[in-house]
Formats: sequence, C-alpha cells, structure tokens
Amino acid sequence: MTEFALALGLFLASHSLPALPGARLWLVHRLGERLYLALYALLSLALLAWLVRAALDAPYVELWPPTRALALVPIVLMPAACILLVAGLITPNPLSINFWPGRRSVEPVGIVTLVRHPVLWAFLLWAASHAIANGDLVAVVLFGGLALFSLAGMGVLDRRRRRSLGEERWRSLAGAPFAWPAPNLIAAVLGGVLLYALVLAAHPWLFGVDPLAWLR
Repeated sequence: MTEFALALGLFLASHSLPALPGARLWLVHRLGERLYLALYALLSLALLAWLVRAALDAPYVELWPPTRALALVPIVLMPAACILLVAGLITPNPLSINFWPGRRSVEPVGIVTLVRHPVLWAFLLWAASHAIANGDLVAVVLFGGLALFSLAGMGVLDRRRRRSLGEERWRSLAGAPFAWPAPNLIAAVLGGVLLYALVLAAHPWLFGVDPLAWLR
C-alpha cells in the first residue's frame, strides 16, 4: 500500500505543479513547447503505468463484488474513450490540451466542436468505468481519484483559456458549430477502434486481467 500511495502522490503532483502560475511558462521557456509536451507526455505515461502496477500489487479490500453487469461497463465505454483520446491527439485544439502548438489559434473543428476536452473525457470514461467494474478499495481510490482529477482539469483549462483568449473569443470558439465533413473524425474513429483492439489484446499480459473473461 505504501508504494501505491507514493505512486499516486507523484502522479497527482506531476499534474498539479504545471498548473501553478508561471510553472508551465518557465518549463516551456527552458525546453521549448514541443520538447516540453513530449517529455510531459512520457512522464505522465510512465507514472501512470507505475501507478496501475502498484495498485495491482496492493492488498485487496472488496467494497462491492464484481459482477458480469459491472464488467460490461468498461467494455461498453472504452471504445468511446479510445476514439476521444485519438481525436484529442490528432486534432488541434485551442480550448484544451493541444498537441499541435504551432496551430493553437485555429478554429475548433471535428470532434472538438462536440467535446471541448476530448483527452480529459477519454480519461474520465476510462477511470470511472474501471472504478465501477473493479469495486475494491484501491481501485476506487485510484480510478475514482483520476476521474475527479479529469473533471477538475476541465474546469482549470476553461478558466485558463478564458483568461488567455478573452471571454468573447472563448465563447466564440466554444460555440463553434459541428460541420461535415469533419477533419480527422474518420481517422479518430478508425484509430480509436484499433487502439481499443490493441488494449483488449494486451490487457491480460499487461495487467493480468482479461476484460472479456466475463463474456465467456
């Protein structure tokens, strides 16, 4: 349990410190935005992997029993989470997490006009569905905490963008209508489905749990 608490604390700290006034600007100035984003993404993935592994090794304290119905929750929600994650990675987004720093000023297109924070919604669906399906103390603390962290992140990013863009410009971007054909939407769906298939195949090997076991 000590390792789990340490991993959780470091993961939360790594996502809280850049939100402090001036901290992110200082890091971007030192590293450059592209390198900062790349290193931050790698650090986040490494800490998340450690956190999940520490959770798997922690003592099991059941809060509610696992059932077939609860096991279906992540199976149903994770395709949407994977599609949202891929969409957030490949689509420039002036309103939220943006992996295209050179195109931050573009108008929202595609899925960004429907879901302002696709990456955070992906993590919210992933975390909430896994908290429901597992039902033990560590899983609820881990995934429930990450779900709340994702929700809080949406509010933080909205406030940050309102300040940087101005209220009128933010409202204009946030209210951009969905238009077809939607750039990157087909790629996001195909990429999300592929990612979901890979996650299902690798899940037993990575985490020792077969998500499809309840369906057999």
